[in-house]
Amino acid sequence: DAALGRDCCNKPGFPKKILANGPEDKHLCNSCQKILRRPLQAQCGHRFCSFCFSKIVSSGPQQCSACIKEDLFEEPTSILKQGGAFPDNAARREVEALAAVCPNEGCTWTGNIKEFEATHEGHCDFMIILCPSCKELMRANEQERHNERECPERTLNCKYCKEPFLLKNIKAHDEICPKYPMICEGCAKKKIPREKYVDHIKFCSKFKAPCRFHVVGCDTSVEKEKIHDHERQCSYEHLNLLLHFIMGIKVSLESLQPEKTKVAELSRRCQELEAKVSTFENIVCVLNREMERSSTTMEAYNRQHRLDQDKIEILNNKVRQLERTVSLRDLSIVEMEGKMREMSAATYDGVFVWKISDFTKKRQDAVAGRAPAMFSPAFYTSKYGYKMCLRIYLNGDGTGRGTHLSLFFVVMRGHSDALLKWPFNQKVTLMLLDQNNREHIIDAFRPDISSSSFQRPVSDMNIASGCPLFCPLPKLDSKNSYIRDDTIFIKAIVDLTGL
Repeated sequence: DAALGRDCCNKPGFPKKILANGPEDKHLCNSCQKILRRPLQAQCGHRFCSFCFSKIVSSGPQQCSACIKEDLFEEPTSILKQGGAFPDNAARREVEALAAVCPNEGCTWTGNIKEFEATHEGHCDFMIILCPSCKELMRANEQERHNERECPERTLNCKYCKEPFLLKNIKAHDEICPKYPMICEGCAKKKIPREKYVDHIKFCSKFKAPCRFHVVGCDTSVEKEKIHDHERQCSYEHLNLLLHFIMGIKVSLESLQPEKTKVAELSRRCQELEAKVSTFENIVCVLNREMERSSTTMEAYNRQHRLDQDKIEILNNKVRQLERTVSLRDLSIVEMEGKMREMSAATYDGVFVWKISDFTKKRQDAVAGRAPAMFSPAFYTSKYGYKMCLRIYLNGDGTGRGTHLSLFFVVMRGHSDALLKWPFNQKVTLMLLDQNNREHIIDAFRPDISSSSFQRPVSDMNIASGCPLFCPLPKLDSKNSYIRDDTIFIKAIVDLTGL
């Protein structure tokens, strides 16, 4: 299971077509737009596949593109960074329970996404794979037959020498294979290995060889054992052929006599040409010296050019380094500005009032699943006390989804955690303020000290804990004074008794 988990974290989302029913927006990764795999929820509330989130933040903190697209960008919650998201196990269980079908044509497998990931993905007999040799596409269940019978790039062993060769090279190999069986043209012996064929015909008495007088015109081929009989029987013919051959040579020599004068003329012309060649050689020597001087000058220019290129490359590297430095400083400035805004909004007495404007738009985004959750700025019990924030779901979460406004309390990692008493055990009061100061909606709780939500944080923030049924949504929609100027106010009070 651990190995499967690590492998799945290295993949983007599931393709949409594996769903038996159409996908909902809340089940889609805000990066790859596929079905969420190992979902993480960022501080801004958007969900990402674990693989997609790691890819986004691998080069440093990034702005959430979904927040920008939905016009919800707000620092620092909309900045994606390492450790700035937590596993959304509720969303993972919901996605893994969705009915699924195999996307491969011809496969009738059905189940849910969890079963698909665990037992079927990557093992389907109908999935399309690529032959590494011939690059042909095929189904997985056809691979064995393809490799053995159909692949034009498959390897076969020569049936004579047993050496391996590509199928397309087997015929060419047969022409030179040392073990290929040959047939003697003389004695008709079969299956003589090519490497022994030459030795065989040297001693084969039935192999026909040309007559020794073939150079003077005898075109008879005779078996080796009968060569002497042939020479005795045809001695007259051989002598006659030899005589004609000698007479032909004599005639040729006599015909060369008139050519002597021509040879003398040619000799005189050759001497003239030699004198001209000597003159040209002197010219070529001068040109060679000029070429050598030009080559030396060109080499000097080339060395200077290489030095100039090296200097340009060094300057380019410095420019790129300065650009990276400026980019990192810009990110640092953005991060510092976010921290300054957070510090200006922070309180240090355990009492925090959170103003949420543009309530109607943010509520619509929550209903559509684009931004189901929002985080408040951080506040503290004292300057060196506990660090906390609020998390609100404007369309509810868990048991309150679609019916209630859900409000949660979050313990965050602070600079002074080592000096504080853990687990966190202070009473928390959460309020939706009536802007006419008549009837505030109030809920309070004392932390369950056995819950991981109230232990000393090991990441940026613990799991939120609070009231999924904090306020019925119809109560907000009716005529009252909780919403005014499209704004609501949330108040949190942490009891400081014992601190």
